[in-house]
Amino acid sequence: MRLLPMLSLLLLPFLISAQRPATELLGAWESSFVDAQGRDAKLSMIIVKDFMVMTAYHPASGEFIATLGGRWRADWDNFSLTYEFDSSDSSQVGGVAAMPYRITGSVLSFNNDKYWTRVDDLTPGTLPGAWEIIGRKRDGVMQDLTSRRTGPRKTMKILSGTRFQWIAFNTETKQFSATGGGRYTTNDEGLYIEKIEFFSRDSSRAGQQLSFDFKKVKGDWVHRGVSSKGDPIHEVWSLRQ
Repeated sequence: MRLLPMLSLLLLPFLISAQRPATELLGAWESSFVDAQGRDAKLSMIIVKDFMVMTAYHPASGEFIATLGGRWRADWDNFSLTYEFDSSDSSQVGGVAAMPYRITGSVLSFNNDKYWTRVDDLTPGTLPGAWEIIGRKRDGVMQDLTSRRTGPRKTMKILSGTRFQWIAFNTETKQFSATGGGRYTTNDEGLYIEKIEFFSRDSSRAGQQLSFDFKKVKGDWVHRGVSSKGDPIHEVWSLRQ
């Protein structure tokens, strides 16, 4: 489903602060709108070092609407996005768009029109960043997926201090495969908990809460637990470069 024209502007690039550095963009932001059917919808945006994602969904049902994202850069006047994926318009992939932005306190605006509220500033969760999967255990054997780091096929998990989203996509074919996300917490005992708010392949997963063990090993994130389908998970993730 394509986003509404209003959303297309929001899902391009964004922001500028005449007095503040681009690091103030880092974190999670949210906004809302009413769709063509009169239903309340939510916009969630996560911006971390070098990468961002923006997603529209219906919070009441967990129904996914659309997502896009990729690499970003900002100067004092403009934010530019190089698209790596766009679920509503694959022709955008590889393209670059730019837009002025403004930050006033905890409020972010695009073109002095649409307003976003800050959710977090990359805290308190301990896993902020854009991660890509480099290892997965299957049938008792850990698969080496490090070759994906230089290839077009990506599974990225992007986290702020409270929100997470994973996205599977291919920058060469411009194919978007799937996504899901919501809120997460971590604690000092190595427990990572996700609460799913949307899932593109099955909205009935919204509302599920999943618990995992995690630890950092030489900068990588080792992640173990059980998926929403009840399958065992043992994965290794590394920060994207």
